[in-house]
Amino acid sequence: MATEVTDVPDRRRYEITSDGEFAGYAEYIPTGDMLTFTHTEIDPAFEGKGLGGTLVREALDDVRARGLSVLPMCPFVRDWIGRHRDYADLVYRSSGE
Repeated sequence: MATEVTDVPDRRRYEITSDGEFAGYAEYIPTGDMLTFTHTEIDPAFEGKGLGGTLVREALDDVRARGLSVLPMCPFVRDWIGRHRDYADLVYRSSGE
């Protein structure tokens, strides 16, 4: 199974394909130096194949490469970061924290 994750800024989301078929997305709101992830969805036909995790990992790798931080409002993204602590440094923290 070949997957590809692509940032689609005009739709404000990262999209994942599996063997060339659209499989899901992670929506975000861009704000300055941060992306707020609001919703992640995998098509039911592709559930249970790890595509949600692949989508989030590759989206966060792109965020890191761009020097941005994230605000994980989406429960899936928030829980994924909680299980993969090596991505915790990307989470936005206000200067008062």
